[in-house]
Amino acid sequence: MPEATQVFVDHRELLFSVVYTMLGSVADTEDVLQETWLAWAPRSGSGEEIANPRAYLVRIAVNRALARQESINRRREHYVGPWLPEPVATGDQQDASEQAIRAESVSMALLVVLQSLTPLERVVFLLNEVFGYAHTEIAGILDRTPASVRQLAHRAREHVQARRPRYDVDPRLRRKATEKFLAAVFGGDLGGLLRLLAPDVTLWSDGGGKAPQPGLRPVHGRDKVARLLTSGFDRVPAGLDIRYREVNGDPSAVLFDGDAPFGMMVLDLTPDGEQVSGIYTVTNPDKLTHLGQADPEGEPGHSAGEPSLRDVDD
Repeated sequence: MPEATQVFVDHRELLFSVVYTMLGSVADTEDVLQETWLAWAPRSGSGEEIANPRAYLVRIAVNRALARQESINRRREHYVGPWLPEPVATGDQQDASEQAIRAESVSMALLVVLQSLTPLERVVFLLNEVFGYAHTEIAGILDRTPASVRQLAHRAREHVQARRPRYDVDPRLRRKATEKFLAAVFGGDLGGLLRLLAPDVTLWSDGGGKAPQPGLRPVHGRDKVARLLTSGFDRVPAGLDIRYREVNGDPSAVLFDGDAPFGMMVLDLTPDGEQVSGIYTVTNPDKLTHLGQADPEGEPGHSAGEPSLRDVDD
């Protein structure tokens, strides 16, 4: 393999991770990586020595992603309902692009918070907090002073910490909570759902106007969310197969209609793991293609409305 190509391939996973967490779209990320390659190949083959290919490639990719952000924002102005990042599987069944965020995955909940930052705050936060870049390195990538980068990092960190304090919940608790949640939703168990939800729970539902979704705006509060969920799934096909997979680093439920993914749901839990504080559902079919097909040999799921083995054991 030619040296320029090999260098790009060696850094592709990192580039995909950085750009995907900036943009939240696999297609846009792939476009940016293509633009990065087209900018890299002639320069690397010119005979001019590039002292730090990694930093050079990240700089190209980040700046191309920042330039693309404006067009993405224009698309979102006409988007129907809440916009959520495109979910990407991070378990064992991944394609090449999905492997790229396995080591540096960013949860759906954090990606939603990051979308509320300015593009520059977002990229500084990601490079510093997620990918471990020093402020001086980020300054070189963005062509800004280290002082301005530190200021951006401080603002971004405060904003993220205020909206999403750092805490870890055992994946087994997430899985168990997800199973109980789905059993209550599809079983129409309003009382059970109210017990599971935190008082200040928020529901984000992304159907993009192309699929059923329980609300066209984020819904806040236990009573509103519970009543909407138990009454808003009348258009959902019967007999959906529920498979539990890792999506964006979190245990999630992927609902299949036959072999085609119908929707994805991930829960955010309170720090004690006892209640659901956030619900993120994606049913827009354009965003589900990277979740693959139902795997009959994988971890068994169950049909919507039927109890899982854990529900029976409890």
